[in-house]
Amino acid sequence: MPTFSARPVKHSLTLRGHRTSVSLETAFWDEFRRIASEAGRSVNDLAAEIDAARDDAGLASAIRVHVLTALRRERG
Repeated sequence: MPTFSARPVKHSLTLRGHRTSVSLETAFWDEFRRIASEAGRSVNDLAAEIDAARDDAGLASAIRVHVLTALRRERG
């Protein structure tokens, strides 16, 4: 089983022309990239969509929930 750091890793994103940084654990970054790639989308594009749809949650939390939801949907 792979070992993943539990520490969040900060990455820069561009959302609607503005740079921001988001800290996620490596496992979440890996899955987020995979989900975007399989959908034929960029990470920035998918993050912007999540950002626009979120309510009071922070962007990092909204991305984690998106990843978890996608994995559950894949699992059936």
